[in-house]
Amino acid sequence: MRTLISRLIHSSPSISRLNATAISISGRNLCTDSNKVDEPFKVEEAETVNVPPPPTEKLLVLGGNGFVGSHVCREALDRGLSVASLSRSGRSSLHDSWASNVAWYKGNLLSTDSLKEALNGVTAVISCVGGFGSNSYMYKINGTANINAIKAASDQGVKRFVYISAADFGAVNYLLQGYYEGKKAAETELLTRFPYGGVIIRPGFIYGTRSVGSMKIPLGVIGSPLEMVLQHAKPLNQIPLVGPLLTPPVNVTAVAKIAVRAATDPVFPPGIIDVYGIQRYTQHKSN
Repeated sequence: MRTLISRLIHSSPSISRLNATAISISGRNLCTDSNKVDEPFKVEEAETVNVPPPPTEKLLVLGGNGFVGSHVCREALDRGLSVASLSRSGRSSLHDSWASNVAWYKGNLLSTDSLKEALNGVTAVISCVGGFGSNSYMYKINGTANINAIKAASDQGVKRFVYISAADFGAVNYLLQGYYEGKKAAETELLTRFPYGGVIIRPGFIYGTRSVGSMKIPLGVIGSPLEMVLQHAKPLNQIPLVGPLLTPPVNVTAVAKIAVRAATDPVFPPGIIDVYGIQRYTQHKSN
């Protein structure tokens, strides 16, 4: 029986042709002509596309030659940002190396024309503008000047605006009425114009090394110990009249860091950051 089946298979032309075809196909899959080697598959080189680098964040610091403003400028430069500053005196009197990397503009925020050139290409603004004097003067500097800047930045399409305001010191507010009323007016304007990109930072006493001409005043000698003591005494803030006076000081470097992050981080939540919020941010970064 086996012999008969074998003869039928070998003698059947259709089956033989089928075997030959299968062998031929298999052979082509495994090799080519014995005298020829397969050439590698040729791939045409892709066309090179010149993609421009991502745009650099440009930050405008209002009052960049002051105590807080100068630290903000330096922090922003350390993060690789393009930094400009506008103030009444223009270029900073500081001789530190970072100052040469800032585009300095001279102008007065009480005149909106001062902001036009400085706001060109700006993606975020940090205002450190403030001052003391008569009530009417304090309202102009802390309120009107900042309100002008907020309106101009909003009209220019700036994405984010950070305002360095001040902590509520209770009874002291009445002694500096123009100062605090100006701050509150600027805060209201900011939250209205920048509901999704406005950040208000309310530090109390800000300490650090303050440069006055060629002199350097180490405010940290007083501020640092007070911060260590008062940061654990938050319940004391609820004491009537004197409670707000126990608000802990904050380091100027901490204020600068959180201001720059708030101005450049698109997911940083808008709203108000008090002294304890600044401390939480600082502690989180140090962990």
